[in-house]
Amino acid sequence: MTIHKEGKGTLIVSILTLGVVFSVLKYFTPDQNIFHILLFVVCLGLFFLVLQFFRKPTRKTAINPKHIIAPADGKVVVIEEVIETEYLKDKRIQVSIFMSPLNVHINFNPLSGVISYFKYHAGKYLVAWHPKSSTENERTTIVTKHPNGTEILFRQIAGAMARRICWYVKEGQTVTQGEEFGFIKFGSRIDIYLPLDAKILVNLEDRPVGGETVIAELA
Repeated sequence: MTIHKEGKGTLIVSILTLGVVFSVLKYFTPDQNIFHILLFVVCLGLFFLVLQFFRKPTRKTAINPKHIIAPADGKVVVIEEVIETEYLKDKRIQVSIFMSPLNVHINFNPLSGVISYFKYHAGKYLVAWHPKSSTENERTTIVTKHPNGTEILFRQIAGAMARRICWYVKEGQTVTQGEEFGFIKFGSRIDIYLPLDAKILVNLEDRPVGGETVIAELA
């Protein structure tokens, strides 16, 4: 396991900030050795919380053109039939995965194909499980066209804590199932819109592993 590239700047800022806080409080509380020890432990704990957030585990994807794999770690919070209004403009099955601050926040391509549509939307920072977060929060919309012509749409959605969505894809790019397509910092959600005839292989409250768990099978 390594540290993701998106975490390097944040980790440096965290070290400097916690170091300053510890030094200042220690300066104004002389001869309080027990307090200094507790303060050091708290600062160290906070740093390791940030550190674990940016961990980059090794994932092995069993590439299969009929499978849609989980684009992220987290918990399945939505499985329902909806009308996708931005691009597909038809009925789809929406599967949403909520990522808490304790999850790995790397995003993985759910299928191989060509990026046929991409758009970034500035927006609000409602809690990621809020129903309106899919349409009102900061987000990206990405559509990958499967080799058989089927288009799968998925969204990175910022949460209440997230303030930066990162993406590494663009229209016309060929992508491979299981490779990274982005990262969301500190709490977020991914929605994926599947054809109505897709076989959904997860249930509400399931905890898929990004890049590995098969969440649906195409007809």
